[in-house]
Amino acid sequence: MSIEKALEKASLAESLGSAKRSNSIVDNQTESTHPNDAFDAFFLTDDNNGNANAHSSNVGEKNIERFNWEFLHEHGFIDPSVGHMKIAEEFRSIKRPIMSNALGGIEKGIERSNLILVTSSVPGEGKTFSAINLAISIAAERDKQVLLIDADVAKPSVSRVLGIKRTPGLIEYLEGSKIDFSDIILQTEIAGLRIVPAGKAHQFSTELLASNKMINLSRELSERYADRIVIFDSPPLLAATQAEVLSSMVGQVILVIEAEKTAQNIVMEAVKKLESCDVVLALLNKTQRSMDMNYYGYGQY
Repeated sequence: MSIEKALEKASLAESLGSAKRSNSIVDNQTESTHPNDAFDAFFLTDDNNGNANAHSSNVGEKNIERFNWEFLHEHGFIDPSVGHMKIAEEFRSIKRPIMSNALGGIEKGIERSNLILVTSSVPGEGKTFSAINLAISIAAERDKQVLLIDADVAKPSVSRVLGIKRTPGLIEYLEGSKIDFSDIILQTEIAGLRIVPAGKAHQFSTELLASNKMINLSRELSERYADRIVIFDSPPLLAATQAEVLSSMVGQVILVIEAEKTAQNIVMEAVKKLESCDVVLALLNKTQRSMDMNYYGYGQY
């Protein structure tokens, strides 16, 4: 089944239970007459009246995945319902060059510029922390829609951190014909943010991520919906081969580097694996500098 048909099916199913939703997704109340409408339903936010970017307090909507905000607060993640947060300000600065590339990729000669891979050299540098916060930050903009895909299939963290459903996910979609793409997209309580979990463990996960089905999916996400942002949380470059495979399918790579800890030779070894990528950006994480012009530790290799 094609992605458009699969998403059209899910869009209709979603609309049956969405009449009372005030702060989430615009649902199609009639059958889609255009093939693109079904995919759009997974990205469109509400009518932007009121605070569409704060997480909802309506617990009656069964289709909405709700985050573990207590855990997120304890670990320093962005909360869109809080007016002023230091971490939110940091990611407002971090996302600007990313968004500029994503939405102006054609003029800059960047292919698949709206597909963004977040990785690191080694485990523990904060790539999942960065990917989630970047997704929340971009989704906070009223005219932006984000799909966060947990592609760290060897050691998935997005679902665990957010406290949401883990399966079915990307692996189930790639390995079989019975799972539609619509079946693995999770609606969240943040308007404009959708999530695809990693799914179950699989011994041939690298081969699945390198498959034609994954290549076709990335092409579809990039070419048909160039104004939508897709963020992949991938394994570390030097710990698994999946990140290098995925880097060939995206337009931008964000390499998260732990400040004062990750050795320069390790970083440069990871960078060599990204030589074919159009854009590689470095995000210095866990820095203790004061907030000045260089605070964000954001640069480009």
